[in-house]
Amino acid sequence: MTDKKPSPEDLAGQLKQPGWRLVPKDGGAPVDGTLEHVARAAYDRKKKGQHPGLVQRIENAIEIDLLDLEKLWWQLGLPR
Repeated sequence: MTDKKPSPEDLAGQLKQPGWRLVPKDGGAPVDGTLEHVARAAYDRKKKGQHPGLVQRIENAIEIDLLDLEKLWWQLGLPR
């Protein structure tokens, strides 16, 4: 499987899509959100003279609903 680099047009079409992360190169806290949100955060870092960081698409994210989470707590023996 090859990871094809998205075109600028593809990226522009994904601005409102969640599932993106900005990872600062200086060890700061990562920023998660839409592509627009992390792009703006990277821009703000650049304006402050910092390295903008690395923007990544978060893949294989799994969301667990509350019912499944409660079942996991039960499996772990955690009190209700």
